[in-house]
Amino acid sequence: MTAGPGQPGTESSTADDVDPTAPAQATAADAAQPAADADASAAAADHDVAPSEPTEGMTAETAAGVEAEATAEGGSENAEAPRDEAAALTEDLKRVSAEYANYRRRVDRERQSAVEGAKASVLSGLLEIADELGLAAQHGDLEEGSPLRKFNDKFFAVLAAQGVEEFGAEGDDFDPSIHEAVQDLSEGGDPKVATVYRKGYRVGDRTLRNAMVIVGS
Repeated sequence: MTAGPGQPGTESSTADDVDPTAPAQATAADAAQPAADADASAAAADHDVAPSEPTEGMTAETAAGVEAEATAEGGSENAEAPRDEAAALTEDLKRVSAEYANYRRRVDRERQSAVEGAKASVLSGLLEIADELGLAAQHGDLEEGSPLRKFNDKFFAVLAAQGVEEFGAEGDDFDPSIHEAVQDLSEGGDPKVATVYRKGYRVGDRTLRNAMVIVGS
């Protein structure tokens, strides 16, 4: 049996199908949603710590000190590398300079020795002329004012200008390093030059020719 429009059954059925408070509840939920989202964002932001902010249990001053110390250590390490490289380069420069100085001294000594050797070779070739002039003097051929006497004087003046000195005179102590003994007539331990057969010559510390002598007491 179907209830009529004025019956109570019809009103009960209408009240169960349509909820008059539904629109109001949806509106309240929509209004609360942004607030909930804002709270969730704030909570998430609280969990994210920026790198520049001090960590838990550390003050801002302590964090700044740690950062400054780390920066100083990094700068010190970066500064040590150029200093070590500069020191190594300085040592290399000193070594090269010393090697170059030694090279220059060695070259100078070799050059000087070569010059002195060439000079001694030329002067040694002139000693035979000195011997001939010595024989002429012994035979009385070097008369004062004669052409040979003038040549003799000029020749020995040139040798003297080049530092040539003669040695080997009778009565000198016998020295085997500069005297060549052709006969030894000495008795005892103090040999002397008894007779000079040929004079010796030297220039500086270099001996051009040994003196040829007879050794006596």
